Amino acid sequence: MTRPDALSARQEAILATIRDWIAETGESPSVRQIGERVGLSSTSSVAYQLGRLEDRGLISRTGHRWRSCRLST
Repeated sequence: MTRPDALSARQEAILATIRDWIAETGESPSVRQIGERVGLSSTSSVAYQLGRLEDRGLISRTGHRWRSCRLST
C-alpha cells in the first residue's frame, strides 16, 4: 500500500523530466516533449499528471499553458 502523499512513479518521472529539461535548455518542456520522455502518447494523460503535481504545489505555471510551468521550491 502506498502513502497518500507519495508520488507515483509516473509523477516522479515527469518531475525529473521537467527538472532535467530546464537544466538542459533553460525553459520548460512542452506536454508532448514530456510525454515522449516518460512514455505517454496521450497529451491529456500528461496534462492530467501535471495538474495533480500542480495541485500538490510541486509545480506552478505563470499562464494557462503548461509550457510556462516552473518547479516550486
